[in-house]
Amino acid sequence: MEPCLPIEAASPTRHPTRQARAVWGSRVVTIGGDAPVRIQSMTNTDTVDAIATAIQVKELAIAGSELVRITVNTPEAAAQVPYIREQLDRMGIDVPLVGDFHYNGHRLLTEYPDCAKALSKYRINPGNVGKGDKRDKQFGQMIEAAIKYDKCVRIGVNWGSLDQELLASLMDENGQRAEPWDAKQVMYEALVTSAIESAKRAEAMGMDGRQIILSCKVSGVQDLVSVYRELAKRCDYALHLGLTEAGMGTKGTVASSVALGILLQEGIGDTIRVSLTPQPGEARTQEVVIASEILQALGLRSFVPSVTACPGCGRTTSTTFQELAKQIDDHLRSNMPVWRAKYPGVEKMKVAVMGCIVNGPGESKHADIGISLPGTGEAPAAPVFIDGEKAMTLRGENIAREFHEIVENYIEKRFGAKQPEHA
Repeated sequence: MEPCLPIEAASPTRHPTRQARAVWGSRVVTIGGDAPVRIQSMTNTDTVDAIATAIQVKELAIAGSELVRITVNTPEAAAQVPYIREQLDRMGIDVPLVGDFHYNGHRLLTEYPDCAKALSKYRINPGNVGKGDKRDKQFGQMIEAAIKYDKCVRIGVNWGSLDQELLASLMDENGQRAEPWDAKQVMYEALVTSAIESAKRAEAMGMDGRQIILSCKVSGVQDLVSVYRELAKRCDYALHLGLTEAGMGTKGTVASSVALGILLQEGIGDTIRVSLTPQPGEARTQEVVIASEILQALGLRSFVPSVTACPGCGRTTSTTFQELAKQIDDHLRSNMPVWRAKYPGVEKMKVAVMGCIVNGPGESKHADIGISLPGTGEAPAAPVFIDGEKAMTLRGENIAREFHEIVENYIEKRFGAKQPEHA
């Protein structure tokens, strides 16, 4: 038999991009280049309500959002932006704010300089900055504000609000081709062309290309993959990924995970947002949790210790392993805001909670700490593995509580001593 070649481990390779930065006070969030893929989110409060908006920004930031976008659509909203920033600073939340502008952004950034200063980044949609002769002038006013106050911009094209003049021009060109493209291909080209030409126009006005981030949002998975592959091929600007109007629940979660996962695996994307429609009663922070799970699943970043748990089968009729897995997972997540500083490196810890002896011991050995609970017909014993070695066996009615304590002690012992040294 011919010797087999070794199987290479799959891992994303970052597409080379320029590096941008969002700054607020001493807080600098780098985007692109060698920086990690950043998580963004957006509030759904009325920005005029400064307190409610600041509270939601705080919730999103604590959940892990590294930039938070707020709607700035009226003079009243623009006037409240400095107060939102002030409230956040009082609460010790230094997350950069992104202003989402449409139609009248040129006027708001000009007439409300305190708003322009308080934001760290401006989102500009070239499809609705103005029409005809006004388009270039009004786009220029927004770029001038960004240059004046040293802000980065995201030029965000959306297929629901494409520049109709550009689209019409490309359709006319397509009609002259010997073999015309189909309508979808023309739309793809309009998205990419609008983004890149707008970025070049901004650079021609004096904007540093390293301060420009591009996005081309669509709501179909295959459409997003096609557009971003082409966009990455034709420019080196930092790229923001997101499936716009992804939907709610499992539909939005799955569609966003598939689309972003494909592109991130190919090294495309410097910031991401999961645009979920919250289900009734669901926290806005759910979109941040899913975004972090996507990055962690791909091995791009670590945010919380991972809990491996089996799905259960006829061998595992007891629900103990399910309850224990959820309890451990919830406990780890809820404590991470404090643990990030107290236990450096804990976010990379792996815990296994398995339901029987088939895969339980093996998975437990691969984890930092793991337990294999007794399945149907098995002896009422639960071996615990720590750092790949069997450490003990738990028995009796208090297995769950005892394992919880073992996990706590392990975290304290392994990560508690790794406090950063101070010069």
